[in-house]
Parts: sequence; C-alpha cells; structure tokens
Amino acid sequence: MTIKEAISKRILQLCDENNITINRLANLAGLTQSTLNDVVHGKSRNPTIKTIYYVCFALGIELKDFFDSDLFSDLSDND
Repeated sequence: MTIKEAISKRILQLCDENNITINRLANLAGLTQSTLNDVVHGKSRNPTIKTIYYVCFALGIELKDFFDSDLFSDLSDND
C-alpha cells in the first residue's frame, strides 16, 4: 500500500469511527471539501502534513494517533 492510500483509508476509517461524512470533516477542519475529497480519492499525489494536522484537530486527536494504525505498516513508495 502506498502512503497516500494509507492516508485515504485512515481518514475514511476515522470518519466511520466518528460517524461523520467527509464533507462534515472538511467543514470541521476548515478545509475545502474538494481538498479533502482529492486526498481521499487519490487525486492528491502528496497530501501535506498540514492537511492531516487539520483533520486531526477537527477529530480531537494528535498526529501520532492518526499514524498509529496498521495501515502505515509495510508501505511502498510506488504511486
């Protein structure tokens, strides 16, 4: 799995756990819906740590909690 795939799956996982939509998360995070959709749907080649930080802030978690997932094990660098 690539890093961007893991980030996408982790965002979807956290939305599911918190019972919110991507659109709601974007609003809470102060991001445009298109920005978050691009990350989730793989259109963003390199999601920034700042975007992930805003997602974490909106969910009330720390960056370390975002990356504390098996999704980030055995990553490949292929796009």
